[in-house]
Amino acid sequence: MGKKDSMNKKGAAAQPLAKQLKQYVDPFRVDGLQEFHLKSHKPNERAGLDKDGAHKIVDINRGRMRELQEKLYAQDRWSLLLIFQGMDAAGKDSAIENVMSGINPQGCEVYSFKQPSPKELDHDFMWRSTICLPERGRIGIFNRSYYEELLVVRVHPEILAKQRIPPSLVTKNIWRERFEDVAAFEKYLARNGTVVLKFFLNVSKDEQRKRFLDRLDEPSKKWKFSLGDIAERALWDKYQAAYQDVLRHTSAKHAPWYVVPADHKWFARVVISSAIVSAMEKLDLAFPEPEKGKSDELKKVRDTLEKEGRETVHAPKKKKVDGA
Repeated sequence: MGKKDSMNKKGAAAQPLAKQLKQYVDPFRVDGLQEFHLKSHKPNERAGLDKDGAHKIVDINRGRMRELQEKLYAQDRWSLLLIFQGMDAAGKDSAIENVMSGINPQGCEVYSFKQPSPKELDHDFMWRSTICLPERGRIGIFNRSYYEELLVVRVHPEILAKQRIPPSLVTKNIWRERFEDVAAFEKYLARNGTVVLKFFLNVSKDEQRKRFLDRLDEPSKKWKFSLGDIAERALWDKYQAAYQDVLRHTSAKHAPWYVVPADHKWFARVVISSAIVSAMEKLDLAFPEPEKGKSDELKKVRDTLEKEGRETVHAPKKKKVDGA
């Protein structure tokens, strides 16, 4: 196990889980309080962990997440929105599948946002995401999101023409205005009880190349590959600049970004699961107390059921009738 792994039994007994996880959360959190430079975040960071140590941490986090999700659902006050962004092959799909594998599917929904449909293009750019927001007590996961409007559309400004926005509104300030729109929207969500956590899976260009080759070599992964992936790869620098701008303008204490080192998928899962557990533990989640007067009703129900059980146990057995 790596030198920084404090997830042993002794540590777990000595301090809350969230405190133990700080080393896998705080260095990667961007909340707008300090100047941000994407190049200062290493895609191959692993915080002194090895793969075995990482798997143990993720397992512990999954167990804690299951407990917290039960309370989140029962309490029915907060909701949790997890947003995943990243370049092609950054590992968004596998991270969601792995980290959330223990969650009760009844309280969790995943939405993948692809190219907008004609109906979606007839609405404002936030509409299709807004109608998918999680209800109170639930976890919503966006695999890509409204942030595509500040990334893909910015790198490919010709896409704006398809949105049929009045020409007078498409000015040189449109990206600044959209940053403001998104920031205001997330503040609105936070004020209404939705915890917003955003994960940028920061993969290196060389690691993306290796993963593209894996997709070409493995039959089970070939379906994921398209020529469009290579075309987007050629625009790598433009995307990195767009991501830096997005994180600078939309990071906030109430809606932080996490720049997740994604070259090692196993470490990315440590950061993601640790950030989710840490955020949920701050919500003071608990099972609701019975309403006033309901305790007496529940006691009567218990007494009735227990009495029924005793009567069943002591009931005389019926004699068999000959020939029956």
